[in-house]
Amino acid sequence: MPATAVVQDTKLSLLDAAEALIAEHGLAGASMRAITSRAGTNLAAANYHFGTKEELARAVIARHFGPVNAERLRLLDEAEREAGVGAPRLESLVRAFVGPVVRFGQELPDRGRHFAQICGRAMTQPEPVLRESLLGELAEAIRRFRAAFTRALPDLPIEELLWRIHFMVGAMAHTIAGTQLIEEVHGDVLDTRDVDGIVERMVRFLSAALAAPISETPAPEKG
Repeated sequence: MPATAVVQDTKLSLLDAAEALIAEHGLAGASMRAITSRAGTNLAAANYHFGTKEELARAVIARHFGPVNAERLRLLDEAEREAGVGAPRLESLVRAFVGPVVRFGQELPDRGRHFAQICGRAMTQPEPVLRESLLGELAEAIRRFRAAFTRALPDLPIEELLWRIHFMVGAMAHTIAGTQLIEEVHGDVLDTRDVDGIVERMVRFLSAALAAPISETPAPEKG
């Protein structure tokens, strides 16, 4: 095997091992020794390719978010181009937002589960490197989609819109992370391999939720 191929295989093995261990144990709990052992290599190779565990974690996040976000933004560009000077169709925006992420999670289930677990750790646990890396990768997509959804839903107050987008992210993450549970509970009825069907059901459901009228909940009576 050529030397360049060996180097590339080592790098990918380190990325795969770090991804699985960070998903399972968090960045603090995934030691470089455990990562290199799982990858079948050594600390010298890890230091050569990535320098530090933090840089390796950033590379893990960039490896997935780079291609996924590129596809999301491509679909967003397409939706905005089709809309011309008008507001883009809400369904097209939702499809661009959730489709590439769900397809990645369903077509590569193990990697998709790791992806969802790492994102969950970045958002809910004291993992600043993961959080900063995640938000850095998402910065352009957040800016572009926020503006696009604002144009598509001009009558929705920004506070309400942002909460609804937050709930949409939750539905997307749960769909990716919960595939095994769906198969165990509803596998006799639901086909988790039907990626197109899953995406289109999500698009219909989330578009309706985003566009739903605001219902004012009365404050509870005192006394």
